[in-house]
Amino acid sequence: MEVSDIASMATAMAQSRIQQAVQVSVLKKSLDAEQTSAMQLLDAIPGSPGSNPLHLGQNVDVHA
Repeated sequence: MEVSDIASMATAMAQSRIQQAVQVSVLKKSLDAEQTSAMQLLDAIPGSPGSNPLHLGQNVDVHA
């Protein structure tokens, strides 16, 4: 192996590491954007209506 081969391999490895770091950074930004969108959707869901009056839902009619 010659010196130029070693240098080109080192350069290729460094470029690969940089490319991977950029991809991870873009992925993190994308996940943050998705999280923000999901939180906005959850906040847009209306709250549950008030509970039924106490006399409703206490009995079950089992005779058909």
